[in-house]
Order: sequence, then structure tokens, then C-alpha cells
Amino acid sequence: MCEANVYFHDKEGKESLILESVDRIVPTEEGVLLESIFSERKMVKGKIKEMILAEHRVVLEDID
Repeated sequence: MCEANVYFHDKEGKESLILESVDRIVPTEEGVLLESIFSERKMVKGKIKEMILAEHRVVLEDID
């Protein structure tokens, strides 16, 4: 499968898991829309910091 776990990197440098098994990521003006293979949806006010696809990992951060 091609899904990834999405984490949020805060201003203090801590990472927290937002959503597992994400297969759809849509950048919007309001932030980033995430959708998992289980049809869970979350809108996160942030932007993509990095994507490590070989590790199935996406990291978001605050919008500056």
C-alpha cells in the first residue's frame, strides 16, 4: 500500500501524530486536507514541511 502517517512539527520542535494511513493530501488556502484509507478526514492549519515517501511519512508545520 502507499499510505503514510502524517505528523505535525510544532514551534518547539516536537512532533505529534495527526493521522495514520493517509492516502490523500490536498493543500488548500486554509491548510492541508488529509484523508485516510478509512475515510477519516482532517483539515490542518499548516503546510507541508517534508515528505519521506520511502518511510511513509509526511510532516506538516505551522503556516508562518
